Amino acid sequence: MKDLKYLAAYSIPLVVFIGLYFKGPLVYFAPIYAFVIIPILELIFPVDTENVSSEEAKSKLKQKVFDWLLYLNLPVVFGLVFYGIYESTNPTIETYELVGMIISVGITLGVNGINVAHELGHRQATNERFIGKALLLPSQYMHFYIEHNFGHHLHAATPEDPATARYNQSVYSFWFTSIFGQYVKAWKIQKTLLKNNNQSFFSINNDMLWYVIFQIGYLVAVYLFFGNIGVLFAFASAVIGILLLESVNYIEHYGLMRLKTKSGRYERVKEMHSWNSNHVIGRIVLYELTRHSDHHFKSSKKYQVLNCHEESPQMPFGYPTSMVLAMVPPLWFSIMNKRVPMEMNVSRV
Repeated sequence: MKDLKYLAAYSIPLVVFIGLYFKGPLVYFAPIYAFVIIPILELIFPVDTENVSSEEAKSKLKQKVFDWLLYLNLPVVFGLVFYGIYESTNPTIETYELVGMIISVGITLGVNGINVAHELGHRQATNERFIGKALLLPSQYMHFYIEHNFGHHLHAATPEDPATARYNQSVYSFWFTSIFGQYVKAWKIQKTLLKNNNQSFFSINNDMLWYVIFQIGYLVAVYLFFGNIGVLFAFASAVIGILLLESVNYIEHYGLMRLKTKSGRYERVKEMHSWNSNHVIGRIVLYELTRHSDHHFKSSKKYQVLNCHEESPQMPFGYPTSMVLAMVPPLWFSIMNKRVPMEMNVSRV
């Protein structure tokens, strides 16, 4: 029964639906829940550092319920997106309601869309990767699949990785360097893959080209069915989802850098190259994303069996709370800079 705790991840879509349905001030229920109520709960609930045993891990990996808890996000996310787009075209909607609806749906895209897509994007099964890519579509971030799997996991915690925040870099600066850096890098990776297989830019295997077509097609379809307001809603909520993802990227590796070996290559990715958090609420709502150190140590590992490692740098708060703190750079720096290991950051050596 305790395995069903991950149903709590659906609390985000639930509060978003409540806001979209009742409107008025309740359209801001989702951002208040995500960035006020959850952080408060993280401070109340104890930290859980317990790891699953090898026998428990084998059992959990056989239980399909953990996979279906991810798959069901597909209809939930698309249902809320189109419900939000439909409601946004209501002529009686006030501007403050429209803004709240966009933010709320954007939160769903970040938490239940991109975050789940990230988990499924590491799977080997074609159908799971398909669902993952589909979840990236409404966020206009399908290139994330290529850059994250073939770029970030190879170069994480190095200057070559746009998704690794530098020491003393603010989250607002990081949004720009990471978003544009990852997109450019995704194209470079795609071109390299095509070249290695002797394929042209217009090859059917140019996934980046397909992503552009799908994403533009999605916005065109929204425009044709829902008009200007509908496409504005779709695009703006996608931006919110992207900024949430990049805020998570910011805190995951902030200030951590791998050292170079005598050969001139970077040391392999270890448990110490990602920030770990064992705060229960964030772990559940984000499908164990906060045990990011173990994820990078072995990216094929499913979320339900991720462990924490003593040698991993520990965040003083959960990921949701840390995202809020990151919005105030001086506060973030005062809390986190002293926690960055001296030997792991070239800016401090």
